[in-house]
Amino acid sequence: MALSFRISSSSPLICRATLSNGDNSRNYHTTDAAFIRRAADLSEMSAGLTSPHPNFGCVIATSSGKVAGEGYLYAQGTKPAEALAVEAAGEFSRGATAYLNMEPGDCHGDHTAVSALVQAGIERVVVGIRHPLQHLRGSAIRELRSHGIEVNVLGEDFESKVLEDARKSCLLVNAPLIHRACSRVPFSVLKYAMTLDGKIAASSGHAAWISSKLSRTRVFELRGGSDAVIVGGNTVRQDDPRLTARHGQGHTPTRIVMTQSLDLPEKANLWDVSEVSTIVVTQRGARKSFQKLLASKGVEVVEFDMLNPREVMEYFHLRGYLSILWECGGTLAASAISSSVIHKVVAFVAPKIIGGSKAPSPVGDLGMVEMTQALNLIDVCYEQVGPDMLVSGFLQPIPDLLPVIPSEDATVEIDPSVDPFEPSIIFFYKTWDLYGSFSNFSPHPIRMPYGEENDDYMTWSSVEHYYQANKFVGVENPKAYDCVEKIRTARSPEEAALIGRSTLRQKPELVRNDWEDVKIEVMYKALKCKFSTYPHLKSMLLSTIGTVLVEASPHDLFWGGGREGEGLNYLGRLLMQLRSEYLGESSVSAEKTSSA
Repeated sequence: MALSFRISSSSPLICRATLSNGDNSRNYHTTDAAFIRRAADLSEMSAGLTSPHPNFGCVIATSSGKVAGEGYLYAQGTKPAEALAVEAAGEFSRGATAYLNMEPGDCHGDHTAVSALVQAGIERVVVGIRHPLQHLRGSAIRELRSHGIEVNVLGEDFESKVLEDARKSCLLVNAPLIHRACSRVPFSVLKYAMTLDGKIAASSGHAAWISSKLSRTRVFELRGGSDAVIVGGNTVRQDDPRLTARHGQGHTPTRIVMTQSLDLPEKANLWDVSEVSTIVVTQRGARKSFQKLLASKGVEVVEFDMLNPREVMEYFHLRGYLSILWECGGTLAASAISSSVIHKVVAFVAPKIIGGSKAPSPVGDLGMVEMTQALNLIDVCYEQVGPDMLVSGFLQPIPDLLPVIPSEDATVEIDPSVDPFEPSIIFFYKTWDLYGSFSNFSPHPIRMPYGEENDDYMTWSSVEHYYQANKFVGVENPKAYDCVEKIRTARSPEEAALIGRSTLRQKPELVRNDWEDVKIEVMYKALKCKFSTYPHLKSMLLSTIGTVLVEASPHDLFWGGGREGEGLNYLGRLLMQLRSEYLGESSVSAEKTSSA
């Protein structure tokens, strides 16, 4: 079989492959493909342990083809996969090849991953796919090449069947991020269990249990790898579900109930938010008294002018959600499919027959009258799980982001976070956003004292770690001290926030009495330490002169800007205050210099 390659002076391996015989070329491809697939597999190691985030895996292999080190991104705001792999490889990194399932990129302007590879002496980098987000796509690749490192991107520098299969694994593992970049809705999976005759419950509504225990365990794993699980009002009324992951540890997704009428029971398992939060989305004005009852239980209620799956998913996209699991009934499933927000279907088929003309099916009326109108799944997989058959496939193909590659000498960048109609506003929220370094979850450790009046400085993994811990500092209770230590040693900002927020709700006696009075000052001191410690962050902050900074959380009405600008945006305010102080210092310094 003839192979063609794009030859460039910056790609010596491509030249070698072109000049060598076909067998050697295939060997290069087979080796590269195997290590890229391993990097993709590694990147999923944190699934179910933390809130979903971009999946990064890195494998470092020596010239003899042996693995020297591996690493994967544990959570948003933690050490990059590349840095972990370099640490594991040690001196064997020098002259080795690094295999990445996706181009590095977390915080824009943060070069930790690239620096780790450069300083370790990596000679070549093979990348499965470029970063899906436009403001990060191509940036790390250009930087690596500027340091003289050979970089090959699958599907661009060379092609073959084995490499295309490896590249596909990279697309699959980051399907949520790719869909987020292209469609501006979270990646949604419709899951259901049905009998062999296509029923999800008996005609009475009874549905426990259709599938086997092994299948239910797989469902718990699916939940643990999702940001949220969504059901309709009828599921709450009929089944009274808990919708927990039930794996005893790690990430538990938010529960979402979608109901137009808000006709829900006053007592339900989902109203217990001691362990995990519940959000009810409904039509504006529906049952205001019941909304107040839910709010009193700690359940968040979000109203929509027109309640439909598309608007709801666009809202949760704004909240930063990447992946949502739909475990709803047939009516809501049909509405979601019709709204084109379902990307993948996972169906457990049990070898049972229950019959019944009125027994519900997994998907309601889609308005189709001929079999030719049926929706076909793509990339269908079949797997036996105990006595059940698991059938899965995509309703929508994963977008291919090969086009739109920034040129090597591009000097003008378009800021996708700036609304063209409001050019003076810059939004930030998740660490992967253009201004993600402004997030409290960004991976920038700070050295701050333990408490307000303590000179004992210690390192906090992020601003979020420090802020959450300070809720309990100084309280004369051993459990408060234990809580501070749990937060300080939490592996990720996400986990630190979870400990702090849940303890605040469940054990208010451990919270310092003056917390509401001092929390803004605590946040400000942490931000000042962060931006003073990292010069590139200070430069990024000063580059926003003349703009309004808004933390784009649609649900945090204190620190964020809110869904419709109704939030107080204190995080944005503090950053603008800090920016003004830096500008004032620069002015004073300039005046002293000119008068000297």
